[in-house]
Amino acid sequence: MVSKKSSAIPPFIVMEVMEAAAALERQGEDIIHLEVGEPDFDTPDCIKEAAIRAIRDGKTHYTHSLGLVELREAIAEHYYQQYGVEVNPDQILVTSGTSPAMLLLFMSLLELGDEVILPNPYYACYPNFVRMVEGKPVFVKVFEEEGFQYRPEEIKPLIGPRTKAVLVNSPANPTGNMMSPERMKAIVDFRKTVVSDEIYHGLVYEGKEHSILEFTRNAMVINGFSKLYAMTGWRLGYLIVPPEFIRALQKMHQNFFISANAFVQWAGIAALKEADADVARMRNIYNTRRKFLIQKLRELGLGITVEPTGAFYILANARGYTANSFDLAFDILKKAKVGCTPGIDFGTNAEGYLRFSYANSMENIEEAVRRISRYLQEHGKEKLK
Repeated sequence: MVSKKSSAIPPFIVMEVMEAAAALERQGEDIIHLEVGEPDFDTPDCIKEAAIRAIRDGKTHYTHSLGLVELREAIAEHYYQQYGVEVNPDQILVTSGTSPAMLLLFMSLLELGDEVILPNPYYACYPNFVRMVEGKPVFVKVFEEEGFQYRPEEIKPLIGPRTKAVLVNSPANPTGNMMSPERMKAIVDFRKTVVSDEIYHGLVYEGKEHSILEFTRNAMVINGFSKLYAMTGWRLGYLIVPPEFIRALQKMHQNFFISANAFVQWAGIAALKEADADVARMRNIYNTRRKFLIQKLRELGLGITVEPTGAFYILANARGYTANSFDLAFDILKKAKVGCTPGIDFGTNAEGYLRFSYANSMENIEEAVRRISRYLQEHGKEKLK
């Protein structure tokens, strides 16, 4: 019999949309994908060439369970160059993507019934990781008019004896918004471990992102190569943790995953050391798309109070058309042939919103806007009934 906790886990709705879109494509339909958070760019050549060299040089065996020391040193140097923080390479664990990193992190942090404070909206998988290791997510609503940032004064009354961590994600999925350094400092002042998901760092178009390590050492950082370097299929992530956590994480990694792929780790070194020009090019293109899509979504009557300045997402208020984002998103897919993600995937406070990813070509984004415009003209009033 299937275990209760595996049966109870909800689906990741963005994947359900993508799979429904794929089914329509197999029937010959032309679908434009604005639902999935995956760069449309190919991985930069310098990264691919580093992987090919590593394979040819026979670097295809297990590595140290924490990851190649050369990669961990490069990550430490990256954090020093970007944020001015010193990280010991022995506090870094390299993993096959950030999802295993997140699972191991919560396994190392939580006992039965321990609590993690999360924003609502949130990345859809956060509470599922917490629940899978028998922890308890505690949600704090964040609001459109404040750029979906935490209000620290609303976190404080939720902190109790079972609170193990507060999770921050800036730039954020699904909102694309960044957290101010003042609010980050206020969260640090609660003296609880801060889990900081920094996977969208580097994809910032206005202002500057901040690592939680600029404000505290009582933090566990999740990061990786998928988004910034267009390496989603390479599966390469990492954790930066306080020294007391690293041995437990290492032992779990040895048992459950052994090590990240060797030649992919060598590619990661090239990403950190050689891909800056490629990243700048991709970031500039994302920014052009971001500005265009914000303007067009507003013209369609979708609400964007605070313009998102990071990642490649826009969480747009569609409550003028429906209170049921799930039905609306799948209706848009069926009738307009455009994939977008229903807000309900990201928590109750995102119900009535739609998330659009601009990780697609400008040509496709322009056509998607035309299709959605026609859809809303023809069906928008039906949705208000």
